[in-house]
Amino acid sequence: MVKHCTTSIISDILHRRGFLRTPCLTRPAQEYDIPDPALTELGQQQCRALEQHLRQHLPLADKVERIITSPMRRTLETTTLGLDWLIERGVPVEANALWQEMLRLTLYSHRKLGQALRHRQPLPDMKPTFPHFDYSTVDPLWPSKTGPYAFTRTATIARGQSCLRDLHSRKEKVIAVVSHSGFLRCAISLCKYANADYRIFEFKDTEQGDDLELVEWKETERNGGGLGESEKGRAAIEDSDFPERRAEEVEQKLGGKTDGEAAKEVPEKK
Repeated sequence: MVKHCTTSIISDILHRRGFLRTPCLTRPAQEYDIPDPALTELGQQQCRALEQHLRQHLPLADKVERIITSPMRRTLETTTLGLDWLIERGVPVEANALWQEMLRLTLYSHRKLGQALRHRQPLPDMKPTFPHFDYSTVDPLWPSKTGPYAFTRTATIARGQSCLRDLHSRKEKVIAVVSHSGFLRCAISLCKYANADYRIFEFKDTEQGDDLELVEWKETERNGGGLGESEKGRAAIEDSDFPERRAEEVEQKLGGKTDGEAAKEVPEKK
């Protein structure tokens, strides 16, 4: 969640907002080509654990006035399970394409990439399953990965700034955001998120016209996320996050395997 001084003259008025990471990638490596997977049973359990933690240990969560989520199926499901008591209370829930994942092109050839995008569920098909979400503001470009959603360093960082400016301009005092770890790390906060964990930030004071920056609350920074499951410390953007080579060349070099970040998220067998 994020706390920030308003841009009004009364600089000690605080807005609080939040970031949650969706617990989706708990699958075998061979299933990473599923374009828009639902949560696994483990992912659902993690969401319910998050819900219990937020209700019992984070009073700020009970003050949420709006929820913003990526339109991916797994983030919609994470929101439904992890923030269910807020939805039942009538807190508005908004799907927003700005918060979608960074598509890791090393997972796809151009042909597979097109198939993945075509097989994402159209928003009208999602409405019966997730009826409490407002899809009216989802960018018509969805699910295209072009323009502001392109998988490039420049486009991703610019999209992160668009997200922060949007939050900064909101009137609500408490907003929860459900998004994806890679995007949050590279474009929003420069720190890592474990499955279904959350962090608390505040906007850093900046000059008008400068890029917006976040400062993490000491409570979650020292603890490694609100649940204590996330890696501590900063996680800078790396060259490998945004490969400049064409997807086919990368896939050929990797022998059709997933990239390192995806492989690390596969649970080890015990």
